[in-house]
Parts: sequence; C-alpha cells; structure tokens
Amino acid sequence: MNTLSATWDWLTTASNWSGDGGITQRLIEHLYLTGVCLGISCLVALPVALVLGHLGKGGALAVNLSNIGRAVPTFAVLVLLLLSPIGGWGTWPTVIALVLFAVPPLLTNAYVGMRGVDPDVVRAARGMGMTGAQTMLRVEVPLALPLITTGLRIAAVQLVATATIAALAGGGGLGRIITAGFNLASTPQVVAGAVLVAVFALLVEGLFELAQRLAPAWSRGSGAV
Repeated sequence: MNTLSATWDWLTTASNWSGDGGITQRLIEHLYLTGVCLGISCLVALPVALVLGHLGKGGALAVNLSNIGRAVPTFAVLVLLLLSPIGGWGTWPTVIALVLFAVPPLLTNAYVGMRGVDPDVVRAARGMGMTGAQTMLRVEVPLALPLITTGLRIAAVQLVATATIAALAGGGGLGRIITAGFNLASTPQVVAGAVLVAVFALLVEGLFELAQRLAPAWSRGSGAV
C-alpha cells in the first residue's frame, strides 16, 4: 500500500476521529489555541497601530521593529522561552511565541491603512467639529478596515499553520498528530496530520474571503503584507 492510500485509510478510520487524542479533540485544541493567540495579538497590535496611524508619529519605527520579528523563526523563540524562567508556565511560552509571530501583519496593515486615509476626509471631519477620537473611530478606522481585515486574515492563517509547534512544548493541537506519527514511525499519520493542518488553514482563508465578499462594498479591498 502506498503512502497516499495509507494516509487516506488513516483519515477515514472512525477510531482516529474520536476519543482522547482523536482528530476531533486535537482540532478543537488547535482552534482554541489559534483563537486565543489571535485575540491577544489583536489586543496588542491594533490599539498601537490605530493610535500611531491616527497621530502619524512613531509608526514607521513600530512597523520596522515588528517586521524584524518576521525574520526570527517562531520555533527559535519558543525554544528560548522554554529555556527561560517562564518555561514552566504551562502553555504560555507557546502563546507568547505565536503572539509575537502574529503581531507584525496586524500592526503593519492597520498602520498602513490608517495612514492611507485621504487627508481631505480627515480635515473635513475635523472641520465638522469631530474630536480626535471621533475622527479616528468614525472616519479613519472604517476607511482603513480593508487593510485591517487583510492583516487579520494573514495573521489567522499563519497562526493555524504555525500552532503545530505547540506539540513540541507538550501542548495540544493538530501538531500532536504529527509528533505522535514520528514517535510511532508512522508516515501515513505524519502526512495525515500535515494534510489536516493544510486543510484547516485553507478553510480559515476561505472563510475570510467569503466574509469579505459578503461584506458591504466599502469594506472590501486588498492590503499590504
């Protein structure tokens, strides 16, 4: 039996989907980890990007610093965190490593979107008596939404694909299927785990694309990466 056939058999075996350590459990763990990391990343990156984009100060430095993070492998960050004093804090080393990985696209796209708003529109809003906060929230953020959404999509897909490293730190998620396959010298299980991660990432990408297509015309657009 070749690898593809064996992989298909593994994926279609009902016992592999249920029970402790089954695909369903690992998928839920993967989704939860991705959601938590994405939420924390948004709380960290978006307020900074929106405020700096509104003020037009310090944003270039923040974006450049965040882009440096793209050059640092997430696995290397995770290893350093595991060797640090916080290495015993449960899943926090994994969460921190993934958050650092997701911040750059969120910060960059949100900042670029805010700075790309037509200055005449901003001046008109201020001329109508809007405060700085009102101008940012009611005018600039809605107009920057296409790029903000693009950053969110990129970060979500990257997190789904990279959250497999949680298994290396003893965490859950689909990565556990891959590491278990290596431990059992089961190539079909390793390939099946990789396929599941890829399909999950494509589904997340597709959901964001669908959401953008169904959204009002003004909220659609393409962005920087």
